Amino acid sequence: MGKFSEAHICECLSLLSTLRGNSVVTVTGNRRKTGKEFVESVMGLAQGLLQLGLGSGDVISIAAFNSELYLEWLLAVAFVGAIAAPLNYRWSYEEAVLAMEVVRPVMLVTDESCIPWYSKLQLHHIPSLMWHVSLDSPLSDFLRTSSNVLSTETIKKDSVGDAQLNYSWAPEGVVMICFTSGTSGRPKGVAISHSAFIIQSLAKIAIVGYGEDDVYLHTAPLCHIGGLSSALAMLMIGARHVLIPKFEAKSALEAIEQHKVTTLITVPAMMADFVLKFRGIETWKGMESVKKILNGGGGLSSELTKAAIKLFPQAKLLSAYGMTETCSSLTFMTLYDPGIDGRKLQPVHQERGICVGKPAPHVELRISGDGSSHVGRILTRGPHAMLRYWQGSPPNASVSGDEVWLDTGDIGSIDDSGNVWLIGRANGRIKSGGENIYPEEVERILLQHPGVNGAVVVGIPDARLTEMVVACVQIREDWQWISTSIRHSVSKQMLQMSSEILCQFCKEMNLTGFKIPKVFILWKKPFPLTTTGKIRRDQVQGEAISQRQYIISNL
Repeated sequence: MGKFSEAHICECLSLLSTLRGNSVVTVTGNRRKTGKEFVESVMGLAQGLLQLGLGSGDVISIAAFNSELYLEWLLAVAFVGAIAAPLNYRWSYEEAVLAMEVVRPVMLVTDESCIPWYSKLQLHHIPSLMWHVSLDSPLSDFLRTSSNVLSTETIKKDSVGDAQLNYSWAPEGVVMICFTSGTSGRPKGVAISHSAFIIQSLAKIAIVGYGEDDVYLHTAPLCHIGGLSSALAMLMIGARHVLIPKFEAKSALEAIEQHKVTTLITVPAMMADFVLKFRGIETWKGMESVKKILNGGGGLSSELTKAAIKLFPQAKLLSAYGMTETCSSLTFMTLYDPGIDGRKLQPVHQERGICVGKPAPHVELRISGDGSSHVGRILTRGPHAMLRYWQGSPPNASVSGDEVWLDTGDIGSIDDSGNVWLIGRANGRIKSGGENIYPEEVERILLQHPGVNGAVVVGIPDARLTEMVVACVQIREDWQWISTSIRHSVSKQMLQMSSEILCQFCKEMNLTGFKIPKVFILWKKPFPLTTTGKIRRDQVQGEAISQRQYIISNL
């Protein structure tokens, strides 16, 4: 009875088996499952896990493409009180092993996305790992082949009845260990509770406006907090799930047309791929069906926002700011709402940073500074916050009295209307000439130049300034980089770009003098990315440092 009133993500199973029992709730390729069939699959997996003796607190890692089978495994693991630890299938085998050494899973579930892992697993012994299961093979088959490792002592629990929903909890209420997608260093395992996922789902349902009639396209991987939190919100509301193995603009757009998708989530790179795919095309079949788009993983530029509105004219376009440690979204902001006379709301990018909207109802935020400025570290508290880092150091926190706040690691401010403004990452700060410079602030200015396609600002060691501000810049195809020595030989008809031009542009945009990069490097290749699409600033910095001799010779 002590657990009677506590949250559990498997509460959605009752709704799916009754109200959505005869309705299709998942579509993966040619496979369609009704709510009843989906719940039966979850219960079958749960019973199999119990027969193996798995239960409260056991960790099960999953590395696979998106499918309804993945969703079923996540719920079955939670049902028996075990803890799911999704692994990114895009990781190298070595990265996956490092993650498993942190969470110590007793079972690893994979599909064809991890075929290279099979032979290597035999060579690298992971002491905790007892079973390796294929995602798409019936667990009953695995049980038969594994019966020799079972004993009467191993089976600790009774089987789960077909109609019973007597789910269990792991210690502390942990339901998943999600790995951070840091831009450098080793990702940390974040322990997230049932309550955090439930309240995050309710926030998305209320603010984005998800409903049971929605058709949701899974564009984000289920190993990522954004994909997980949105998937659980859709399960709670009883919406239909359309799952494609992984994001590709072509297959996603085909799925939107075929299944009349009404909602999806994106990150800027996904939206850019969508826009690129439809360059020059005025109309397409999916223009009318999509009604809600939630963007995360970074703000959309003004140019990309306009292109998104043109591509999805009937969609309410929102942006969210959050992190793995806060179970996804902390704040939400409406960028465009066709229901409000088709007007865009306030601009996102201003001199004070990027506006990311207002906190969700369950989220408390405050700014921690030295008292001399309204700008400082963004702190948060509430049921959305992680429980702790798994088998690691406690979360970074700032203490006020007896109350602990989670430090997001971001620098920003909150205006009089309650809007949150981001300036940059605290750990990405550049210390140059005694001044603090946040790379994101400089990048926002550079990206407003019509000839700049991408920009990453880093600091490199400097004897006089401590760190020198360097901008690595990608220019658009129809622009040409010129140097002072050849400027007069270049046709005036050609679109020109140079260090001097960018420096003058920064001055015209009122960027404070000490923030203007001392050196601009023409970056001719894609910026290195993490597996979740974030720029690896450490690698960019390393290459900039390696070019130090070149930089010095051009000062």
